[in-house]
Amino acid sequence: MPSSKFFVYCFLGLSALLLMYCNQPTQHHITGAANEFRNLHDSVKYMGMETCRSCHENIYETFIETGMGQSFDKATKSKSSAKFDKHAVVYDESLDFYYKPFWKNDELFIKEYRLNGTDTSYSRTEKISYVIGSGQHTNSHLINENGYVYQAPITFYTQDGKWDMAPGFDNGASSRFSRIIASECMTCHNHLPVQVEGSQNKYEEVPTGIECERCHGPGEIHVKEKLAGEIIDTSKYIDYSIVNPANLPVELEVDICQRCHLQGTAVLNEGKTFHDFRPGMPLNAVMNVFLPRYSNSHERFIMASQADRMRLSKCFTIGKVSCTKCHNPHQSIKSTSIETINAACIDCHKQSVEEVCSVPMAERVAKKNDCAGCHMPKSGSIDIPHVRITDHFIGKPITAKQQSDIQGFIGLECLTDQQPADLLMAKGYIALYDKFVPEKQMLDSAQFFLDRSKAPVAEKLKTAVHYYFTRKDYSAVLRTIEQLTEYQVKDPWTAYRVGDSYSRLKQPKKALKFLDIAVKEQPFNLDFQNKYGVALMEDKQYNKAMETFTFILNENTKQPIAHSNLGFLYLLKGNGAKAIGHIDKALALDPDYEKAWLNKLSYFVGTKKMDDARKLLNRMVVKFPNSDKIKQVQARLFKKPL
Repeated sequence: MPSSKFFVYCFLGLSALLLMYCNQPTQHHITGAANEFRNLHDSVKYMGMETCRSCHENIYETFIETGMGQSFDKATKSKSSAKFDKHAVVYDESLDFYYKPFWKNDELFIKEYRLNGTDTSYSRTEKISYVIGSGQHTNSHLINENGYVYQAPITFYTQDGKWDMAPGFDNGASSRFSRIIASECMTCHNHLPVQVEGSQNKYEEVPTGIECERCHGPGEIHVKEKLAGEIIDTSKYIDYSIVNPANLPVELEVDICQRCHLQGTAVLNEGKTFHDFRPGMPLNAVMNVFLPRYSNSHERFIMASQADRMRLSKCFTIGKVSCTKCHNPHQSIKSTSIETINAACIDCHKQSVEEVCSVPMAERVAKKNDCAGCHMPKSGSIDIPHVRITDHFIGKPITAKQQSDIQGFIGLECLTDQQPADLLMAKGYIALYDKFVPEKQMLDSAQFFLDRSKAPVAEKLKTAVHYYFTRKDYSAVLRTIEQLTEYQVKDPWTAYRVGDSYSRLKQPKKALKFLDIAVKEQPFNLDFQNKYGVALMEDKQYNKAMETFTFILNENTKQPIAHSNLGFLYLLKGNGAKAIGHIDKALALDPDYEKAWLNKLSYFVGTKKMDDARKLLNRMVVKFPNSDKIKQVQARLFKKPL
């Protein structure tokens, strides 16, 4: 921290301390009512961790070493937990790309490349802006391109000390450098970023780690009152100027933790965003969270499921134990002793370890009397490879045979609403399909609840459109929207899905009506803009299409779809130099983009370079052996059989 700021914070902290002796505290009696906390209103401002630090330096010093405090930072050598030796190369066998992370001076890069024998036939290098993850389990890597944040395709797994494909990037599912980091992800791994309105993943400000106010709520009222000398004796009274989770009912206290440690499928309430939750609120005031239930749940649970696993335990259902019974959020779990965890167990069971534990003495001593080690064993997760995490289901250990004897998907459970409406369940199943489990069974279940829902047609519209669009039943999307002839779609995603459906059914004018709504509502959603530009091309509005693709590239120059389409438009205008420039940029970003290859072929044919066209087409036939489009082009241009 700069020295000038340090003295300012010291002065503020000292002023508050002096005022404490000049003013009588206002007594706020303990009532336990969460709605009495005065910082829940959305008009109360966040002050930032450095302001908190000015009075709570001792807490800051330990918190900054926790997993939350280390959750996100700029990509520096001190932040990275990774190894960069000769083994730091990852091969994606499905897509035939190699990845090598390396430092150049103090900047981190990831190089993507292909080999033809021992020669490099393709390469692309991206600068890493942020490291996400505390390093206790992983370090993943993020790219910032003019404020647009994306995940890089490889992760360092610290427990195994190895690099591998990032979670969800394996088995041919890699999106390479184009997986967007939207607010759902960013607001769990980081303090409140400032997102550009009308975007999915563009940020004006990106903080570096989770801060105090994520668990205590915004501190504006608290700071003003302390500086004014209004000091509360918190050993006797609750200070309602800021949330102390320990003073909340256990359900609301756990809601703070499970905002991020309940990673299932989140469905936002109408009009809410992932920024809207504040400590002290019930989580379902902002969103509902679903988790798939498997009969062998002791093996099939996800990484950030600690809150759910704990809530399944008798310690919670009967004992109402909260997360903070065992965890001090201000202290790293790495520095928390076994004795501290055991003390939490003994406090409830009212017996010593020797009295309550049935394990033979020799075995117990060998395990250092570690209650959690037996009753909360470490296990893998189904969504993150190469990690071993503590299962927060507190129960008697089960054998491997017992685990293997119970298998199968049971259904989707809403963790935040005990009696979810049918329409909410339909939304949950569709979201589960989109995000984690793209299996037909999930959409069949969504249809069941959607059909059974008694909600008004207008209320069901968005979900029905989403369902049919996900099923790729574009005609059904249009039948759904046409049921309400006077209904104007205002939701950008619904407008996008309707517009894309019209586009796929070769009705560009109708597509543009809805895509225009989508891009006006979310102008910095570059996927929307690309689809809008394509529809303009299909409607032969070439100048407006050029403006759209130029806007996209001004926002983020690493958009292969925009480069390829802009190249094609320049071909139509007869500007071969600009055309091939954009087409080659598209292929430099994505060497497997078939449409860009076809546009390059069009360039050679249009400029009468038929020998180059023939050579390129031969390469394309080898590269895309199953492409009917390329076979058709080959037959048409060179009279070869299909």
